[in-house]
Amino acid sequence: MTANVGNLDRLVRLILGIALFLLPFVTQAAVWDNAVMKYGAIVVGLVLAGTSAMKFCPLYRILGVSTCRR
Repeated sequence: MTANVGNLDRLVRLILGIALFLLPFVTQAAVWDNAVMKYGAIVVGLVLAGTSAMKFCPLYRILGVSTCRR
C-alpha cells in the first residue's frame, strides 16, 4: 500500500473520526436514538481514524487521488 493521504488530510480524518465515534456516547441528542445513525456514526468514525492511521484510503486509490506531497 502506497501512502495517499497527506498530513492535513490525516489530521482532519482523525479529528472527525474521533468525534463521530464519541458523539453517540457523550451526547443525549435524539438523533442517536436511531440504531442506524448511532452505529453508522461509530463505523464511519472508525474508518476515518483507521485510514488516518494507515495513511492510505482505498477510495482515493480507486479515484486516483493523492493528498501526499511528492
